[in-house]
Amino acid sequence: MKSVVKTAKTVEDAINLALAELGVEREDISIEILEEPAKRFFGLMGNKDAKIKVTVTNDPITLSEKFLKEVFEKMNIKADANINRDGQDLFVDIININSVDKGIIIGKRGITLDSLQYLLSLMINKNREKYIRVLIDTENYREKREETLIKLAKKLARTVKTSRRPIRLEPMNPYERRIIHSALQNDSGIVTYSEGEEPFRRIVIQAK
Repeated sequence: MKSVVKTAKTVEDAINLALAELGVEREDISIEILEEPAKRFFGLMGNKDAKIKVTVTNDPITLSEKFLKEVFEKMNIKADANINRDGQDLFVDIININSVDKGIIIGKRGITLDSLQYLLSLMINKNREKYIRVLIDTENYREKREETLIKLAKKLARTVKTSRRPIRLEPMNPYERRIIHSALQNDSGIVTYSEGEEPFRRIVIQAK
């Protein structure tokens, strides 16, 4: 576990210094006060600073690394995870993976990747006050999938405007449905809406 020792005029200032260096939140740490701040007798020799030791006990990156390692082993997949945290966002990039294992990790239309992201998010945010958003990707799959969906949406919109008949797409997760809605929201000749219940909810593209 990572730890640092910090000194400052107050315990709170020392804690903030430690949090900034470690890049974690207050709920991720334990604090040991080594020296309380105090004023010297009659002000001689100046004030005495607080000194603390801060240890990371609930690091989302460490927890994610352990979780994914266990998942990969149980799935018999060889891969590594490059994990970075930016504030309340945790970015996970699955790397060093062959094409066969990548297909398994992604699953049909990304369903396995989404499930892995959901499970990791549940584990990371258990008993956590400040929610951390988890985003898992591998070899830019999500960006490529978004480009594919946007092209599909525009192609189907042209078909709908020509035929004047609505088109119902295959069931998609909320993230992919948002991509379709967003791609066509400025098309004045088209309206989109979702129908059905999860996990079979789908988008309908209809001419105005």
